[in-house]
Amino acid sequence: MTRTPLTTLDEVQLLDTTLRDGEQMPGVSLTPSEKVDIARELDAAGMHLIEAGSACTSEGEREAIRRVADEGLDATVTSFARGVQADIDHALDCGVDGVNLVVPASDKHVETKVGSTREAVVETTVELVEYAKDHGLWVEVLGEDGSRAELDYLERLLGAGLDAGADRICYCDTVGAADPERTAEVVSRLADLGPTSLHTHDDLGFGVANVHAGLKAGADTVHGTVMGVGERAGNVALEEVAIALNRSYDIDTVDLERLYRLCRTVSEATGVALPPNKAVCGANAFAHESGIHTDGTLKDGTMYEPYPPERVGRERRLVLGKHAGRAGVKAALAEHDVAVDDDELSEVVRRVKELGDRGKRVTDADLLAITEDVQGRERDRHVELVDLSATSGGNLPTASVRLRIGDDKRVASGTGAGPVDAGLEAVRAALADDAAGEGVSFELDSYHVDAITGGTDAVVTVEVDLSRGDRSVSVSSTDADITRASVVAMVDGLDRLLAAEADATDADPDAVADD
Repeated sequence: MTRTPLTTLDEVQLLDTTLRDGEQMPGVSLTPSEKVDIARELDAAGMHLIEAGSACTSEGEREAIRRVADEGLDATVTSFARGVQADIDHALDCGVDGVNLVVPASDKHVETKVGSTREAVVETTVELVEYAKDHGLWVEVLGEDGSRAELDYLERLLGAGLDAGADRICYCDTVGAADPERTAEVVSRLADLGPTSLHTHDDLGFGVANVHAGLKAGADTVHGTVMGVGERAGNVALEEVAIALNRSYDIDTVDLERLYRLCRTVSEATGVALPPNKAVCGANAFAHESGIHTDGTLKDGTMYEPYPPERVGRERRLVLGKHAGRAGVKAALAEHDVAVDDDELSEVVRRVKELGDRGKRVTDADLLAITEDVQGRERDRHVELVDLSATSGGNLPTASVRLRIGDDKRVASGTGAGPVDAGLEAVRAALADDAAGEGVSFELDSYHVDAITGGTDAVVTVEVDLSRGDRSVSVSSTDADITRASVVAMVDGLDRLLAAEADATDADPDAVADD
């Protein structure tokens, strides 16, 4: 594709505010350890600046910021600070490199929120910038609600901050109210004053568009969060900004191959699920079901993808359902080292479509079971659930399982955050020491539950993705008991993985299973 230059700048920097603005998303509260884990991933990906939190919030928040600041990260670590000296003092106490000094810019914020005047805000901003610089801090001045501020005043306010020694200023579309045209108009004026950042929200769906408009108008740094987490409709998603700049404008920002890992880390810490249709990190971003699309993608990976999934640390996934075609089914079977002739393939495809027509997602286990039946093969199970019991009363949910592993029977128990978690730990414990004296390990890559009936006796379907070494499998199980459905799905998935390893070893006696 022909690329239109977006900016003449040599570099565009990213400032991540997941640990501050992202944490303002309702229901999200990060522990100090979780903040450190996310900060490490951000730094490993090459994030330029990390806003670690808001030091004025509480002593617990200051402890979290201190721990991030003490990590010795390559990124510049900052703290959010309101327009009061005490916030800067709290930031200094945390040992950060700098502050993101937020001062009111629109009359709504100047007069109604803080009960001040334009002149007083400019005077206070100058004093605070000078104070922060005198104490050795990097300073960025953000004009809160700048997209709705009177432009001449915004220019005077942020210009005064630069004159007082601020390192940069920031255009803030605090409530996501601006369109790209307004963003370009304001940023073009601010960028003439000095280094300018962009802080956009997605309330109108213009988050990324406003970033592009702002960069084209002269900004050089983008604020955002991983996955777009944040208050209301969220901030602009940094992974989307990074891939779009690279793919469309040849602008490198961070290590793209670490983006999916970063999204997974933030999802697990915040409890915010990855939307399946989300760019970069969504489960469907590189998934194909349609027969035409699957066939084309197998012939040429660029046929229905704007960039290869490996670019952002992902893998392509073929999904089977009523839209599946011969090429997709054959490729899915090949991933499990299963060969079929033309007649067998036709029958397998027919049955897959039949399942899909009933509204069912066809998992790997379903596909392999269908193929075994079509070929008249019987499969010996490697792992089978014999019995399960679980209790969730009291403070410590507990589960116990009895598994048959080959000719051996194992009984084990586990505890967890809930009965499902306890069941998983019990399965892991039962597999910890097999007959050969070696543990059988596996990873639970994803876990999803759907209620398929209503009421208190609802039947649920649990879908899991498991991996072991370089092999993975998706399995589902349906039951009125969510714990049983979960454990059955996990055991069935592991059984399929071990069966695939056994088949590979039989085909190649020198093959060694990768744990």
